[in-house]
Amino acid sequence: MSNTESLSEVHQSVDPNKRKGWRRILSFIGPAYLISVGYMDPGNWATDLAGGSKFGYQLIWVLLMSNLIALLLQSLSSRLGIVRGLDLAQASKQAYPRWANIPLFGLAQTAIIACDLAEIIGMAIGLQLLFGLPLIWGISITIFDTLLLLFLMNRGMRAMEGFIVSMVFIVGISFLIEMFIVEPSLKEIAKGFEPSALSGDALYIAIGIIGATVMPHNLYLHSSLVQTRKIERTNKGIKEALKFNLIDTTVALNLAFFVNAAILILAAAAFYTNGHHDIAEIQDAHKLLSNIFGDVAPALFAIALIAAGQSSTITGTLAGQIVMEGHINLRIQPWLRRLITRLLAIIPAFFTILYYGNDALGGLLILSQVVLSLQLGFAVIPLIHFNSDKKLMKDFAIKTWVKVLAWLSAATILILNVKLVIEEVSTWTQSSGSWWIYVILYPAIAAIVLLLLYVFFHPLIKSKNEDRQIVPHGNALDIGKIDKINYRNIGIAVDFSKNDVNTIRHALIQGGKEAHYYLIHVVETAAARYHGDRVMDHETQADGENLEKYKTNLADLGYDSSTFIGFGSTAKAIAEISNKNELDLLVMGAHGHKGLKDLIFGTTVDAVRHKVSMPVLIIR
Repeated sequence: MSNTESLSEVHQSVDPNKRKGWRRILSFIGPAYLISVGYMDPGNWATDLAGGSKFGYQLIWVLLMSNLIALLLQSLSSRLGIVRGLDLAQASKQAYPRWANIPLFGLAQTAIIACDLAEIIGMAIGLQLLFGLPLIWGISITIFDTLLLLFLMNRGMRAMEGFIVSMVFIVGISFLIEMFIVEPSLKEIAKGFEPSALSGDALYIAIGIIGATVMPHNLYLHSSLVQTRKIERTNKGIKEALKFNLIDTTVALNLAFFVNAAILILAAAAFYTNGHHDIAEIQDAHKLLSNIFGDVAPALFAIALIAAGQSSTITGTLAGQIVMEGHINLRIQPWLRRLITRLLAIIPAFFTILYYGNDALGGLLILSQVVLSLQLGFAVIPLIHFNSDKKLMKDFAIKTWVKVLAWLSAATILILNVKLVIEEVSTWTQSSGSWWIYVILYPAIAAIVLLLLYVFFHPLIKSKNEDRQIVPHGNALDIGKIDKINYRNIGIAVDFSKNDVNTIRHALIQGGKEAHYYLIHVVETAAARYHGDRVMDHETQADGENLEKYKTNLADLGYDSSTFIGFGSTAKAIAEISNKNELDLLVMGAHGHKGLKDLIFGTTVDAVRHKVSMPVLIIR
């Protein structure tokens, strides 16, 4: 039976109830730190560098405002996960019809790929700056993040959180040391917290800062990660979880604000003060740091960039799992899901370098932020709707003043992001004028706008008297009268291991002496894969003899059986034999290995049960 929990591999894997006092509080700390890395990823660096180098300390208050908005929305995300036990994608699947969830999934997945693209580029740039590694090599290396994530998931949630916190710590320490090196003006920093009028380039950069701060994948991710804590499902237990997670979110996002402010302050002190006002590329910032402050500051800058990219990409691929399982209920192997997300992000980076050169990566970073902007409303609007619903959230629905602040924040973000998208599309239209802009881009944007309006109005116009499904898979059905099932044709998959005796014994119990048994074995040699049933190598002959021994043994016990040998892919061959003989039941032995062994040896049982129509009995 498939798991239905969000991030089922680590769902409720941390139990705070076993701890007391400050250790209990610390057991809730962690999810928001995984979220915070999205607020200091390479996509944020470019806007912070541009703002600091062009306007000095003037835009610090914009960072603070965007951080407060992020704090509000992330607290709503954690509230949804704690109170309803659903992540944002699962809640959307329940609230909106299937036809709407498919494009919602597509947009969310596209945004995650765009976010992952920014992390890949940032990490590749960091590796180039630190070790002189060509960008194309750096991008190739990032594919191994998939194996790192698989390892961390198998080690447990706390191991993953520990890794992320250590990455965040490296970023924070790097910039703290750089603050001492560049010696910024404390008076000017304090003045930067005072709101000022924005126009022209300052407004554009401010839009970029806010637009790059609240990322849609973080809202999906946070609502899932808080469910890794096993809490008491009482009003008291939920209130305690909400309080501790608010503390976690506040501390983590303030740390992210410190990092972003440090980047902006670094750019102001190092570049703006020295007359370098047009620093938008990460490589340019690194080069100037080398010229002005020697080797230590740029090395720390590159280390922080690598740490930020590494941690952000892990959270991005986790979010990919959440939206896939939540919106369309599609579950595939974790390593494969993360590999697909990574490859879809690497491909455009590869093509950009190969066809347009390294200098075009900066433009690709901007494009990734525009894609993120397009998807943001589809995460923020449902999130506010779900938290406002008194029928589903009961006593934990947000108060009116919180609702007003949330909608104002959403409107601010959406207006600024729409402006950013319009600016970018206008630039493309003027510079390119290609047919695809009018044939593909404009219709796509129109469709996205219509879907956004539907997402906003659907919960408002939905009948209040309508009975809503508030459980993931509907209500339990009446089982009714139970009749005995007689299996006449039973397949038994054997591999001549010590597990065969147990597998065969359970199969015989199901059918008795009235059933006919089909002994199935698959030859997996290289020759079998290439030549199929034409192969007659030593292993095939030995396996055939072993099957006949099983058949003879069963005949002596009074059971009727036949033998079948398949060739090549185990799952495919077992499924073909089972379907061809119209079996009533298939009995298989489970190998019991996990993690990397699944990656190496495969997962035959899972593959077979998706290819056959009959029941599958799995024996350990």
